[in-house]
Amino acid sequence: MNDTPRLPDGYEFSADTGRVDVDRVHRWLSTDSYWAAGRPRETHERAMASSLNFGIYETASGRQVAYARVVTDQALFAWLADVYVDPSVRGKGVGTALVGSVREHLRPYGLRRVLLATQDAHGVYGKLGFGPLERPEHWMAFHFE
Repeated sequence: MNDTPRLPDGYEFSADTGRVDVDRVHRWLSTDSYWAAGRPRETHERAMASSLNFGIYETASGRQVAYARVVTDQALFAWLADVYVDPSVRGKGVGTALVGSVREHLRPYGLRRVLLATQDAHGVYGKLGFGPLERPEHWMAFHFE
């Protein structure tokens, strides 16, 4: 069953990387996000090139108002990253609809899990079925210094 939250009127979802406004998305992430502050443009472009990229766009103008990317093997695992909604449309359901649309785009791959990390949007992701790791003691991370 597809229980994806509906986008507000006047907005559309796209999985077409060619539509992504790279300048706008880089500016959002490098200047207005806690997780990618100061990210160099070249790093951002490399990350996009190795990911599935998604956007929400104003139907009339084509202006991008939200972005997300997914790193995946398209068989077992995916990592949802860089979810960002322009401040001018926050509170309208655009972010929830974006994440729900990404989730449904990934569903046919038959993935075992989609992971993400968030400092402040647990409520948004929780509405869409995301929850804490069931066994966090099984997970490990390596950090390059």
